[in-house]
Amino acid sequence: MDLWKIFEMDEHLTELWKELGMSAGTAIVVLIALYFVIKWAVKNGILEAHKKMEEKKIEQKAVMNK
Repeated sequence: MDLWKIFEMDEHLTELWKELGMSAGTAIVVLIALYFVIKWAVKNGILEAHKKMEEKKIEQKAVMNK
């Protein structure tokens, strides 16, 4: 069963993956893993930025209340 034909992948893309020695199944798993790693990194970056903004707000309120 050739997944490249099932997913109707472009011939150039097919050649690229074959040069890398990856089958279509491996390529799909790698792309899915990459998606979740990037999603996790973005989520953590946003949470960290939000936390810093909240800390800055608290510091500013403390300075204004003095």
